[in-house]
Amino acid sequence: MITYEDHRLRALAEDGRWQELLAAYRQGRAAAVVEAGEEAAAALTAPLGHLIAYAAPPELAVRLFDRDGGEGTVAGVADHDAGPLWEVLATRHSWLRLAPLLGPAPVRRLVAHTRVLLGEDLSYGAEPDPEGVPLRLEPWEAAGWEEAVRVREYLPGGGARSALLTLPASREGLGEVELPAPVARADGRPVGPRVTRARAELGALASWAEVACVRGQAPLAAALLARSRRVVGGYLPFALAYPALVRAAAVGRAQGCAHGRLGLWRALAAMAGTDGPEPGEVNALVARMRCFTWQEPAAGLHHLHVALEDPASGVAWAVSGSQEL
Repeated sequence: MITYEDHRLRALAEDGRWQELLAAYRQGRAAAVVEAGEEAAAALTAPLGHLIAYAAPPELAVRLFDRDGGEGTVAGVADHDAGPLWEVLATRHSWLRLAPLLGPAPVRRLVAHTRVLLGEDLSYGAEPDPEGVPLRLEPWEAAGWEEAVRVREYLPGGGARSALLTLPASREGLGEVELPAPVARADGRPVGPRVTRARAELGALASWAEVACVRGQAPLAAALLARSRRVVGGYLPFALAYPALVRAAAVGRAQGCAHGRLGLWRALAAMAGTDGPEPGEVNALVARMRCFTWQEPAAGLHHLHVALEDPASGVAWAVSGSQEL
C-alpha cells in the first residue's frame, strides 16, 4: 500500500515527477477501496495526497478531486491526513490560481471559504455562495484573530500546526461571578422554530460540546451547563468569541475552518430568524449580541464555554465542552 514513507515516492517528489505521483495515488486509492473500503482507502492514501496537495503545481494538485481517474481514485471532502486535503491545497495557492482549475462544487466551495478566511475578498469575480454566506470577511470576523492563525499551518512532510481552541483562554478580564439558579431549558418546549433551529445549528457546529438555550440572559444560559453556580467569568465582544466558534468545527482532522465559518453563519442566521445567512440581519444580530464566557475547573486542552444572548428576542444559547488533544 502506498504511504508517504515510500522512499521511491519521495524521490519522485524531489524530482518534480508529479504526474507519476498522482498516478500512484490514484492506483493505490482504487486498490484500497476494493480491498478495505472507502474510509480505509482514504486514510491509507492521505499522506501521499497531502504531499501532492501541498507541493505539486496547482494544475496537477487539483486533479486529486477530479473523477477522470476512474472509480475509487478521487479524493472527497472528507479525505484527510493532518487536515482535509482541500484545505491543504487552499493554503498553498490564491483563489485566482485555483478558480479556473477546481471542478467539484463541494470542494470548490470549501476552498473558496478557506481563502476568504485567509483574507481574500472573493465578493467580485467568484460565483455567489449557494447559501448566501459572504465571500469576504465581515469586520467582526476579521477583528478577533490574526490572519496567520485562522487556518492550520500545514507542513510539507505531513502534519500541521494550529492554534488551540480555548475560550476563555485565561482569567484575564474575568472575575468571580455567581450564576443565577438554573431554570427549565427552552429547547424542547414550544418556543418556535427559530430557537430550535439555532440550537440544532450550534450543535452541528460543535458536535463534541453540549448546547442549551433558555429565555433570559447569557448567565442564565451558562447556568444550565456550568458545573457550579460560582464561576470565573465575564462578558466579551462577539468578535473575540468568533475564532473559537469557527475552530469548534475543526477540532478533528476531517473538517477544516471553512466548515466552521459556514456552520456559524447558519447558526447566526437561525438566531436572527432569517431563512438563510442574510448579511444585514446577521450583522445587526452580532452588533447587539451579548457574549458571556466562563472557566471550568477541568477544561481539556480544547475547550469552549460561551453563552450567546440576543436581547431583541430574549433568548440565550450556551455552548460548553472540552476535549483532550
